[in-house]
Amino acid sequence: MIITLTMFLMGILLGFIGAGGSGFIIALLTVIFNVPIHTALGTSLAAMVFTTLSGAYSHYRQGNIDMKAGVTVGVSGAIMSFVGSKIAVWIPVHSLHWLTAGMLFLSAVMLIVRLFIVDGFKESDKRKPKTAGKFLIMAASVGFMTGILSGTFGIGAAPFIQLGLMLALGLPVQVSVGTTMLVILPIAIAGGAGYYFEGYFNALLLFQVLAGTMIGSYIGAKFTNSVPLPILKSAMVLTPILAGVILLIN
Repeated sequence: MIITLTMFLMGILLGFIGAGGSGFIIALLTVIFNVPIHTALGTSLAAMVFTTLSGAYSHYRQGNIDMKAGVTVGVSGAIMSFVGSKIAVWIPVHSLHWLTAGMLFLSAVMLIVRLFIVDGFKESDKRKPKTAGKFLIMAASVGFMTGILSGTFGIGAAPFIQLGLMLALGLPVQVSVGTTMLVILPIAIAGGAGYYFEGYFNALLLFQVLAGTMIGSYIGAKFTNSVPLPILKSAMVLTPILAGVILLIN
């Protein structure tokens, strides 16, 4: 019940800022509840499967998903996510804490670029259509890079995926957000499966995490439109930084 209540409170924050929160899940499980970090990584990836499923379906109904880009990036990302889960097993626990925290800090930097820089020129950035071969290479490259990050460090890599979709494939911001939800699904499934086969999976722990985060995020989402946009953006950037700091405490 303590884990579920903690995840419920965290879910309110994540629903408010619209984030998957895998980094926060890892930080709280390892530092507060002493869950081994490899198990926490596997749990966070498995949890993302469920938390992004409804979001991907909603974006699909609203026409915010580029299926060609989503499937190509997602499949290539899933392959590397599975590989990343195998790499993580060989990384010492202490080093993995530092590396995961570092990736959370880097994701905050990517969010700053995404929220305060890319949005500033999104309407004026008109890209030429890509040939099928070039599109496949660019999409696969985005998938390979983001998949290996997700599988190795258990993070959703949403800021990295969104930037890749916008800058490499030229997708509009709204479509990149929706397509990212679709991309994360196969990446999370493959990465979670990798940790499962390595023995780093706890079904009860996953249920406790999901019970709290899904209910909490539903409530938190209702407050998103109630605060000024600068505060919301700042909260989005500070959340992965706080998760990284919590990880370093350990």
